[in-house]
Amino acid sequence: MRILFIGDDWVGSNARSLADGFRQAGHDVVVVDTTFVTLPARFSPPWIYSKTRGQRAPWDLDVVHHRIESIAADFRPDLLFCFRTVHLDQHRLLGTPARLHVHYSPDDASNPYNTSPGYLRCEREWDLVVTTKRHNVPELIDRGARAVKFVLSAYDPAWHHLSARRDPRRYLVGFVGNCRPDRRDTTVALARRYGERMLVRGPGWRRVPALRRTRAVVGGPVYGEHFSASIASIAANLVFLNSDNRDTHTCRTFEVPAAGGLFVGQRTGEHAALLAEGRECLLFSDDDEMLEILRWCEQHPEQARAIAEAGHRRIVTGRHRYVDRAAEIVASLEGGDDGPGTGIAGPASTRMDRGRGVREGAR
Repeated sequence: MRILFIGDDWVGSNARSLADGFRQAGHDVVVVDTTFVTLPARFSPPWIYSKTRGQRAPWDLDVVHHRIESIAADFRPDLLFCFRTVHLDQHRLLGTPARLHVHYSPDDASNPYNTSPGYLRCEREWDLVVTTKRHNVPELIDRGARAVKFVLSAYDPAWHHLSARRDPRRYLVGFVGNCRPDRRDTTVALARRYGERMLVRGPGWRRVPALRRTRAVVGGPVYGEHFSASIASIAANLVFLNSDNRDTHTCRTFEVPAAGGLFVGQRTGEHAALLAEGRECLLFSDDDEMLEILRWCEQHPEQARAIAEAGHRRIVTGRHRYVDRAAEIVASLEGGDDGPGTGIAGPASTRMDRGRGVREGAR
């Protein structure tokens, strides 16, 4: 297939990994980067406009849409694949000549943060909506989506792999991820308990005064291979879910074990299905159980490493790369189902045929 891929293309982004996954699956892929629209530079005119108007800067939107339309005219894509493009002009995206138009939401598609009024008005016009949240499937169908595909999150072997340490220190416990209200109290409490034996990295953590007053090592975000190097320095890698997205698994579910880290995460049905508790991961249901796990890791470092190694093997041999997810999505579009997802929900075949006729007619 010829795929015109629209999404944020910064190094280490999930969108870049999925675009590369389609290429690795054998497709011809051209990427249009939307980073300057979705993540404008702080205090720049587009950033100020978005903060004061609640919308993306129209001049930036026009630039990205002109690029999409210019490339599509020459490339003549079979598939326009949009990775969380809720802030772009939906009518212009859907009007781009292509046989199929697919929107991918990596987070909870019912969380207002991950949608926009413009997207919601046009959601039912997409040929397929892909979500990584199983609970979104019936919700999207109820909203009128023509067809919905659930896929698990994934890891990218280019970034998430066994890595040599760049930090000579070893940490008993660590968390690499965004600072969020539902993670802050637990993380600060752990930092007070473990001090310099704890590493915390990610956006926003250095702006938490209570965390900075501890002896924990706190740093900014790490992406790409730098993520794996950080994981290599941590004995017990915490995997916190995002309650706003009602997560039952997350990208870190795959990225931490793929990088060789010991997965210490919240107990969910999806986590238990992906990794064998006690043999390939360690799961907790509350803070007391998490502390018990950390005490065990401190007392049994060799056994903890063995569990990490087993978790690594399970993930890297389990078809959880972005190329595997790309293959699942394409198989669904072609009428099959090639992976652990639920397949397409909704009147898919009728809708796909209608989509082909409309899009080809638009050419």
